[in-house]
Amino acid sequence: MEARRIATYADLLAVPDHQVGELVAGELRVSPRPAPAHAWVSSSLGADLLPPFARGRGGPGGWWILDEPEVHLGDDVLVPDLAGWRRTTLPALPTTSWFATRPDWVCEVASPSTEAYDRLVKLEIYGRAGVPWAWIVDPIARYIEVFERVDDAWRQAGGATDATDARLPPFEAVPLDVGAIWPPDPMRDPSV
Repeated sequence: MEARRIATYADLLAVPDHQVGELVAGELRVSPRPAPAHAWVSSSLGADLLPPFARGRGGPGGWWILDEPEVHLGDDVLVPDLAGWRRTTLPALPTTSWFATRPDWVCEVASPSTEAYDRLVKLEIYGRAGVPWAWIVDPIARYIEVFERVDDAWRQAGGATDATDARLPPFEAVPLDVGAIWPPDPMRDPSV
């Protein structure tokens, strides 16, 4: 029986640009770039959070919020759809192409092919690394689940569907129009 080869960062760098690579427990996991609905939701959510929380426009500021950052958490290398660091945790952006500091918040936009991986594998790694907040966003069910890390376990701390004034931790200082982040659906709104 052949010994399992441990994937390296060089393996990760060799992943083609049209795919997303992650290192989990010494294995290289490669997945396709997000589908359009997934990308729309992630982009819309980032666009809504960035002005009040990263730039302080209409909100408290004090955050770095980024799309698909490469996050090194021990031996694991993950790429959340969105991640945020309080500037007290990460005073300046790193000069590397990755982040060695654990985020204060991660957001995974689930798709049918990644939902179990996002919920079971990635949430476990984020929790082990001390990430205090995680969101799982389901663009098909049109629902955001908010999780808080409490006593070494994830606890559901809120959620929203088509609410127009959802205050979701850790960004409860500014209401989020959750209904506006979903892709336009001609079946729900024939004007699109």
